[in-house]
Amino acid sequence: MYIEFCKSEDKLIIKLTGELDHHSAEEVRNKIDDRLERTGYNKVILDFSNVNFMDSSGIGVVIGRYKKISMRKGQICIANVQESVKRVFELSGMFKIIKLYKSVQEAIEVI
Repeated sequence: MYIEFCKSEDKLIIKLTGELDHHSAEEVRNKIDDRLERTGYNKVILDFSNVNFMDSSGIGVVIGRYKKISMRKGQICIANVQESVKRVFELSGMFKIIKLYKSVQEAIEVI
């Protein structure tokens, strides 16, 4: 899994590429947490446009980041989800607590 961090105003955009599964979950978790601690951002957009597979470990990564950001009174959202990955999010009920946007630009404008 490849992770790219970008900034837009007061928001941290995290672009994920590859498979978010039990093989990559811990590395993704550590890299995101490290960046959040060093930068102090509390508005985060997870860009899933290049994630082609995700399992329950990926759900755990997203939920964990949601809890961290929520404790800091921040916001986290998801953008650009492919259909196969969207299905995993839907089955988990994740969209009841984390908003989904069609594009990163839409998410930037809203959060």
